[in-house]
Amino acid sequence: MVDCGEGAQLQMRRSGLSFDKLGHIFISHLHGDHCFGLIGMLSTFGLLGRTATLHVYAPAELKPMLDAQIDLFFRDLGYSIEFHAVDTTRRQVIFEDRSLTVETIPLEHRLPCAGYLFREKQGLPHIRRDMIDMYGIPVSQINNIKAGQGYVLPDGTHIAHEKLVTPAEQPRSYAYCSDTRFMPQLHEQLKGVSTLYHESTYADDKLTGAEKYFHSTARQAAQVARDAQAGKLLLGHYSARYNDERVLLREAQEVFPNCFLTSELDVFDV
Repeated sequence: MVDCGEGAQLQMRRSGLSFDKLGHIFISHLHGDHCFGLIGMLSTFGLLGRTATLHVYAPAELKPMLDAQIDLFFRDLGYSIEFHAVDTTRRQVIFEDRSLTVETIPLEHRLPCAGYLFREKQGLPHIRRDMIDMYGIPVSQINNIKAGQGYVLPDGTHIAHEKLVTPAEQPRSYAYCSDTRFMPQLHEQLKGVSTLYHESTYADDKLTGAEKYFHSTARQAAQVARDAQAGKLLLGHYSARYNDERVLLREAQEVFPNCFLTSELDVFDV
């Protein structure tokens, strides 16, 4: 989960998402709309009998507040919370497993703030079923072939690795750029990202306000997506002054056509 505003657990229930599968929460910064839902969710996990460790990644300033809330409201959660302090001033890998890495993206807001870049690791190629059948390749050799080896037939004939496999899919990536003013060089950290979420609080008519309050316009978000050569752009974090958010979409599409407005419970293919 990335950020945890009020109502987060309610929306998880509405979406049919399993609470048990949530193991890592990434908080971008300590404005309430990005973290007020966290303590309630931690409590709910305890009530549901969670035992697995939950990992929370956030600016260091959150930890004493989180510890105080836990001590005050529930001292025996029944599971462990592992807090990972995020340095919002530099880019670094803060999580890695067999299939994924998560990097921080330093952003510029009124409080220390970091975005997050999720990168899928390159998978192994797919072995061709017709080649397995043609050459009678045993199951014991499939992993070796995926790892780059060819196959030797009983008569000594060598079948090249490239003939036996098809390429793996291109790794996907998702960048979440939370509240931030326009950063002209931000695209350099996001080159080729599959899907970019970038805040788009204002339209062009409030450019001065965007600069004052360290937010971005939809057009500026589109500039980042264009310069990063992103696959698609998701717009969000709209100012309440816009009754019709399509004005934001129109301005962004003038710069980067493949962009979309987001709203709660929307689903996008990364």
